[in-house]
Amino acid sequence: EDPSLERHFKGHRDAVTSVDFSRAKKQLVTGSMDSSLMIWSMKPQMRAYRFVGHKDAVLCVHFSPSGHLVASGSRDKTVRLWIPSIKGESTVFKAHTATVRSVHFSSDGQSLVTASDDKTVKVWTVHRQKFLFSLSQHINWVRCARFSPDGRLIVSSSDDKTVKLWDKTSRECIHSFCEHGGFVNHVDFHPSGNCIAAGGTDSTVKLWDVRMNRLLQHYQGNLSLSVVNSLSFHPSGNYLVTASSDSTLKILDLLEGRLLYTLHGHQGPATCVAFSRDGDFFASGGSDEQVMVWKTNFDTDYGDVVKPQKYGSSVDGTHGTGSEMDCGIHHKKTKTQDAGRTHEQQDEETSLANTLEHILGQLDVLTQTVSILEQRLTLTEDKLKECLENQQKILQNKTN
Repeated sequence: EDPSLERHFKGHRDAVTSVDFSRAKKQLVTGSMDSSLMIWSMKPQMRAYRFVGHKDAVLCVHFSPSGHLVASGSRDKTVRLWIPSIKGESTVFKAHTATVRSVHFSSDGQSLVTASDDKTVKVWTVHRQKFLFSLSQHINWVRCARFSPDGRLIVSSSDDKTVKLWDKTSRECIHSFCEHGGFVNHVDFHPSGNCIAAGGTDSTVKLWDVRMNRLLQHYQGNLSLSVVNSLSFHPSGNYLVTASSDSTLKILDLLEGRLLYTLHGHQGPATCVAFSRDGDFFASGGSDEQVMVWKTNFDTDYGDVVKPQKYGSSVDGTHGTGSEMDCGIHHKKTKTQDAGRTHEQQDEETSLANTLEHILGQLDVLTQTVSILEQRLTLTEDKLKECLENQQKILQNKTN
């Protein structure tokens, strides 16, 4: 079955720049050039919420793993952390000295990585929004930065035409990929963490193995790719979706090394795209102010499909390296692997994991609420000081 358009949201007053699903698929967050974020409910007839606070275009949004926080970055040089409820409260901090183009939570929800036109990548603690360190070897705007699934690596892409891989612990750049012929708009890690994909203004998508630092696949030419603005891996790791300036979304089959689908829907450039955490849906945004939610309709039994295959890494009809796509694609567990575990044990583990996740989510909200209160107290203190200073001046003027 082909992917199908499931929902269609309209509410932004300018181009949609970024989109992300909450973990439970209940909500979708979007950022826009209209300086606002919107939280859309996946339930029919539920109203959307507009969050206002940024003073300029919102260029990036991301849900925390627990789904209890949303990070946003803006042309106003700030990052905001929001509680995605009706009140839409947020804390704000000046993150960079120029436009913030990318925000991304680590998989444990404890760290945030940001990328900016000031040519730096910065890492922060989520609680208290404390600055940790900068990565500053790019020589032009940094468009995108992402944590690896295990949180040990960071990848960044830039207008200097490079993709850089960083070790989070040593804070060193461990490799630069220089094969792109234009600005690199977007980069992301494969779910296995063993390879990365990047797309940009040279109208190509490239996949590299980060263990061997070699090019695995290269898509261009007969795929009619236009400028690639955004991309997202399916959680199975078998597919990649791209959003392009020619208004299309394209789904690539990474096992076969071929184009599966070209989807039309946006009137004007498709600016952003993201799969839901379980891969059942993906959402796209465009310069036409529209947000679209698509049902994936892929074969869900990925275990039967996944076999390491050899094929050419180039899909432009010119050359191929015959490399193996061995990014660490996950096979489904067989029955024999699970035979030793009872249903009760599995249920207990699931219940415990859900409880822990809920506690972590509540901690996120509590620390964020404390941060909001602290910011309000600071503002109140500043106002009180100002009032006292004004009173003192008045008294001095009277005595004089």
